[in-house]
Amino acid sequence: MSELYEIGSKEEFESLVAGDTPVLADFWATWCTPCKMQSPILADFAAAAGDKVKVVKVNVDENEALAAQYGIMSIPSLLVFKNGEVVDKKIGLTPKAELSDMVMKHI
Repeated sequence: MSELYEIGSKEEFESLVAGDTPVLADFWATWCTPCKMQSPILADFAAAAGDKVKVVKVNVDENEALAAQYGIMSIPSLLVFKNGEVVDKKIGLTPKAELSDMVMKHI
């Protein structure tokens, strides 16, 4: 089972996305209702994906520099990283099947 990582710093984030394992990053905020709805979907996806994918949550209010670096203007924003590069992006509440399609093609 893949765990959900709560990002505390830019350095921690960059370390997690640098490898060749795909990383699904959820840029979110505590005050965002669609983000709250996305959270259990992400947890289900992480459990189903296992070790094939890392799933990280980036609070945009606590990590403003990261949000700015990746041009996050709307949340939730879901970015897929591989080898430190963004390879896919989706904005808005996203169902589990769509998350799976988005991420698994990069394994």
